[in-house]
Amino acid sequence: MSTTAPTENTPLRIGPHTVQPPVVLAPMAGITNAPFRTLCREFSGGKGLFVSEMITTRALVERNEKTMQLIHFDESEKPRSIQLYGVDPATVGKAVRMIAEEDLADHIDLNFGCPVPKVTRKGGGSALPYKRPLLRAILREAVSGAGDLPVTMKMRKGIDDDHMTYLDAGRIAVEEGVTSIALHGRTAAQHYGGTADWDAIARLKEHVPEIPVLGNGDIWSASDALRMVASTGCDGVVVGRGCLGRPWLFADLVAAFEGRTEDISRPSLREVADVMVRHATLLGEWIGDESRGVIDFRKHVAWYLKGFAVGSEMRKRLAITSSLAELRSGLDELDLDQPWPTGADGPRGRTSGNNRVVLPDGWLKDPYDCGAGVGEDAELDTSGG
Repeated sequence: MSTTAPTENTPLRIGPHTVQPPVVLAPMAGITNAPFRTLCREFSGGKGLFVSEMITTRALVERNEKTMQLIHFDESEKPRSIQLYGVDPATVGKAVRMIAEEDLADHIDLNFGCPVPKVTRKGGGSALPYKRPLLRAILREAVSGAGDLPVTMKMRKGIDDDHMTYLDAGRIAVEEGVTSIALHGRTAAQHYGGTADWDAIARLKEHVPEIPVLGNGDIWSASDALRMVASTGCDGVVVGRGCLGRPWLFADLVAAFEGRTEDISRPSLREVADVMVRHATLLGEWIGDESRGVIDFRKHVAWYLKGFAVGSEMRKRLAITSSLAELRSGLDELDLDQPWPTGADGPRGRTSGNNRVVLPDGWLKDPYDCGAGVGEDAELDTSGG
């Protein structure tokens, strides 16, 4: 497969917005907050599209305090992208109209791909497209309420190998006016295990030629992104776990899509340490408390240090720091002259697979019966996935 830049340099269009190169940061709960988006955008030179964490529509409509912080965008973020999760068409419609009328964002993405049990057991996320009429109703309300704002959606192949939904969902999306579709090439049952099915991305592209299709799954390096586009014909890529502890991946992606495939980042541990401190600093500024920012940063430590020769005791110590000075001091004790380690671009984050998908009782009996299954508590969780 080719790993060179696509020969047809056709810009990705999301409504009125041009995304060039066609690279999108996937929404990740607790990860893609404003500080992380800022970091990734700095490496990309402002190119690409960077989507917020998943926002629960009911929490947004009720102006939950945490949710209102999550939808705050830096002045430099253009376009401003919000991902919404909802299961009730009326509530989704209210949330979308609120965003449009109050100028809270420039682009709305709808989540139909989350596989975690607390979402699917209520009929949400990757469970929802199985109920075709419910999916259609939600998309219709969203597109209607959005006005001039483009509405996109992200989804998975289906619930499991026996209950595929992505082709039907893609056709419904086109019919209801969705601007583009991102497909994660896994089922909900796979979670993040196994290998992403890029052939499914190609099939979806053939099935809905009217709108852009973006591919998601197993993009760990810029060369992976180019291979996906070359092998599937997709219009762009969505990068999630590949940028965990690797925000400079967006610099690599820009270079690759612009034909500069030799300009690939291989930072030394010293350079990585500087990015780690920058990341923790941004979190503290965003939260308004340095200690809480460093504590929030802890989950990123292992991702940043993957592949480097750092002892287990030091890794544990760095993962319990609570101040920038403590973080910097610990990092300075490492051998910071270490070069980029071989094989450090591999999988990070969750990798579990072959899970039983937790669904509402009777959910799979009839894909067209939406009279039961989605309860009033389906959107009571606050935002963040």
